[in-house]
Amino acid sequence: MGWLVLGLAGLVEIAFSQSIKPTENFTRPLPALLCFALGGLSIYLLSLAMRTLPVGTAYAVFTGIGAVGAIALGVLFHKDPVTVGRMGALGVIVVGIVLAQATDPR
Repeated sequence: MGWLVLGLAGLVEIAFSQSIKPTENFTRPLPALLCFALGGLSIYLLSLAMRTLPVGTAYAVFTGIGAVGAIALGVLFHKDPVTVGRMGALGVIVVGIVLAQATDPR
């Protein structure tokens, strides 16, 4: 169950990352409120996952999911650059996430 909650926390973290820019430096109240809510929810879900998963593993996977998702959405929707180096880095992160889950002794 911890891995499922951690995956959900990572997905909410991706949404959080995308909610920051529309706040326009936190000058727009409703987008800022949504941003704070998503950030809080992602950390809350991470804390639930840490009940059964090691802190270091959970946090590394959480940030990895967030990073991969944020970069992927940046490429898809914001025309962020695609380079061999960036795609290689994302591949390494994904392999790390899979390896962390596959080698978890629980």
